[in-house]
Amino acid sequence: MNFDFKEIITASLILFAVIDIIGSIPIIVDLRKKVGHIESEKASIVAAILMVMFLFVGEEILSLIGIDVNSFAVAGAFILFFLALEMILGIQLYKDDAPETASIVPLAFPLIAGAGTMTTLLSLRSEYETVNIICAIVINVVFVYLVLKSSGKIEKVLGSQGINVIRKIFGVILLAIAVKLFATNIQNLFS
Repeated sequence: MNFDFKEIITASLILFAVIDIIGSIPIIVDLRKKVGHIESEKASIVAAILMVMFLFVGEEILSLIGIDVNSFAVAGAFILFFLALEMILGIQLYKDDAPETASIVPLAFPLIAGAGTMTTLLSLRSEYETVNIICAIVINVVFVYLVLKSSGKIEKVLGSQGINVIRKIFGVILLAIAVKLFATNIQNLFS
């Protein structure tokens, strides 16, 4: 076990930017209005299980279908790039049908543990110790749970302008992560 506080903090911040639970508050509030109750515990636990499972077997799944980690990371960089553009420009590139329930499908996957998160986990695995990434996942899932539980209160405190500002800040951070991820892995593909 090689615990590194700096790695845990860095991985936590990267996952926090990718998951973007603060930026998702408007979506969560909308889901709450449509379906009534959101099962925060269930969504958080399922998202954590998905992330940890993908951290350990994601690479094997990719090799099974003939894709190397660098190719997946480059593809993931494009996903993160477009997610960042959505956050910064306030546009929606990916449209999904309105969910009927707000527990696992819209929240745990793809909102919390979506393609961007999975790509990021594989990228983090190539740079950081697994135990530190798991700590980062746990920190983020706890934060996600707290946000899901208190999304109504957070919306009232921040207001729509505050949420938009936070979303744009994390969009820029995510854009920088996407560029770094692309640059690092595109070099590895051609070397």
